[in-house]
Amino acid sequence: MSDSPKTDFKSGFPISKLFDGGMIAGQLEGEDILLARRGDKYFAVGAFCTHYHGPLADGLMVDDTVRCPWHHACFSLQTGEALRAPAFDPIACWRVEKVDDKVFIREKLSGSTAKTAPSSAPSSVVIVGGGAAGFAAAEMLRREGYQAPITMISADEAPPSDRPNLSKDYLAGTAPEDWIPLRPPDFYKERKIELLLNSRVAAIDTKQKQVKLENGKTYNYGALLLATGADPVKLPIEGAAEAQINYVRTVADSKAIISKAVSGKTVLVVGSSFIGLEVAAALRTRGIEVHVVAPEKQPLERVMGPEVGKFIRGLHEAHGANFHLEQTVAHVQGTSVTLSGGSTLEVDFIVLGVGVRPALSLAEEAGLKVERGVLVNEYLETSVSGVFAAGDIARWPDPHSGERIRVEHWVVAERQGQVAAKNILGQRQRYDAVPFFWSQHYDVAINYVGHAERWDAIEVDGNLESRDAKVTYKKDGRTLAVVTVFRDLESLKVELAMESEA
Repeated sequence: MSDSPKTDFKSGFPISKLFDGGMIAGQLEGEDILLARRGDKYFAVGAFCTHYHGPLADGLMVDDTVRCPWHHACFSLQTGEALRAPAFDPIACWRVEKVDDKVFIREKLSGSTAKTAPSSAPSSVVIVGGGAAGFAAAEMLRREGYQAPITMISADEAPPSDRPNLSKDYLAGTAPEDWIPLRPPDFYKERKIELLLNSRVAAIDTKQKQVKLENGKTYNYGALLLATGADPVKLPIEGAAEAQINYVRTVADSKAIISKAVSGKTVLVVGSSFIGLEVAAALRTRGIEVHVVAPEKQPLERVMGPEVGKFIRGLHEAHGANFHLEQTVAHVQGTSVTLSGGSTLEVDFIVLGVGVRPALSLAEEAGLKVERGVLVNEYLETSVSGVFAAGDIARWPDPHSGERIRVEHWVVAERQGQVAAKNILGQRQRYDAVPFFWSQHYDVAINYVGHAERWDAIEVDGNLESRDAKVTYKKDGRTLAVVTVFRDLESLKVELAMESEA
C-alpha cells in the first residue's frame, strides 16, 4: 500500500464493499483514515502505526484490534490506544455513522478516558534500568492512572532510546538524531517520572525495600522492577588498543562509530550476529569497506540455520561486504589485523558484535533466584514478592514452548515492561506474548516470530533469493518459530496462531 491512501470517504463508503473483518485505507479532509468492520460494528482510526508509520490496512484485524504488519504493534479499534509495544502513542479515532447502505466518517473523537489506579497500588515504584523494559513500564504505570512516585535509575548518560535504530538507520546516517530518544525530556517532567541518568545501583535490600546508589543515596520502594538489560560481551583481542574496539549498545557507542566512519575507510566487524551484520549493512551504506570475521560456516547459522544464513550472506556480499568465516582474530598490530587463517587485513577501526550477557549481579546479590536469568513467574514477579523483572534478564515460563526461556529482543522487553507495570498495580495479567523481533539488512527486513533454540527440521516455503519466503523451524513436528521475508501479513497470522495454541 502506498503512503497516501486514495479512497475518498467524503461521500461515505458502501457497506457491501467492506466485509466482516475487512479494512480499507482512505482519506477524509486531508487525514489518512483506516475504516474497519467487525460484525455490525464499524471503526475509523488513523491509517498508520505510530511506531514507524506502518500501513495498518496491510495488517491484521483481531477481534476489535488491529496489528501493524511491520513490527506487530497492536491498537484498539474502539479507543485507538496502543495496546502492545513497540508503539506507545495512540492512533486517532473518528465517529462512524451508518446511513442506509453506506457508512460515514464523522467528527474526530477525543482521547480515551483517563484511568484510575487501584487504592491497593504500591506507595512508590523504583525501576532499575533505563532501556526498553524500564521505559515501557514507567509509561504504562502512568497510562494506567498510577499517581505515586516513579523513579527510573539508569546507568546510561542518554535517556531511554530507540536502541534498534542505533545499529540500523541512525548508524547508516538515514535517521536523524531526534528520532533516537523514545520520548523528549519534557515527557518525564510532565508525567512526574524521576529519571536518574549516569546513576548506578550499588545494592538492593529487599527486606527493607530499599535501593542504594553508588553515590550513597537511597530510595525506598513499594514495588521494584529490575530491568538491567544486558552488557556486550567484551572479547579480548591480542594487541588491540582499547581505542580501536567499538561496541553497539548505547547512543554514545553509535556516535563513536559514526565519528570513526567519518575519517576511516575500512572496518573489521567481529561476529556475524544480528548486531554485527546490521552494523556491517549500516557502514556499507556509508561507503565504508567492511570485513566480517566469524567462526561459523554461515552468518546466523546457530540462530536461523544454514538456509537463512546463506541468504543473508549473499545479501551482504551483493552490497560489497567481505566475509572471513570459520576464522577468528589472531592478533592486532596497529592497523594490521591477522586472522587465524593467516591472512592479514588493514583496518581503521574494529566493531565487536559477539553477543551480550544479562546483567544479573544486582539480582544475585539481592538474593533473588537466578538460573541463566532472573527467574520470574507468569506475572513476571521474582522469587521475592513485590519485586519484578523484565527484559533481557527475565527468564519466564513460556506457554508456547512449555519451557522457561530468556529472550534478548527489543519488543519482548517492551511488552514485558508493560505487563510488569500492570501486575505491579495488581492486575494479574499473564505474560504470554509470542516472542517477536525484526532485523534490517539494507532494504530487506527479516521478521521472526516464536522461539527456537533447537530444531530438527526446517521448511522453506517460497524462495529466499526472490525475497519472498516463509521459513518454519520445527521440533517433533511442532512449529517453534517462523521467519518471513516480505510476508508481513503471514508473520502476523503465524503470531496469532501461536497465541491460540498457548
